[in-house]
Amino acid sequence: MDDLIIIDKLKRRINATLKSIQDSMMGGSIDNMEKYKYLFGQAQAYQIVLQEISNLLNNKEQNDEKGNVIDIGNTKGGSSETH
Repeated sequence: MDDLIIIDKLKRRINATLKSIQDSMMGGSIDNMEKYKYLFGQAQAYQIVLQEISNLLNNKEQNDEKGNVIDIGNTKGGSSETH
């Protein structure tokens, strides 16, 4: 299975779980502060994981881009060697 397909499925599953947690928190079904803090911590963890996945994918996309690198050297006309 392609890596990006797996990552996409994982992101969808995390987003669905995060939405479920958010719905529970906003729906008023939490009956004590301990449960609220637990769900809040889970929501934060899922958001961090999603952000890390996005960061990793952005780095991969940037590394996969092909482009030309042009070395223009020292623009002041001097030598770049140190004496």
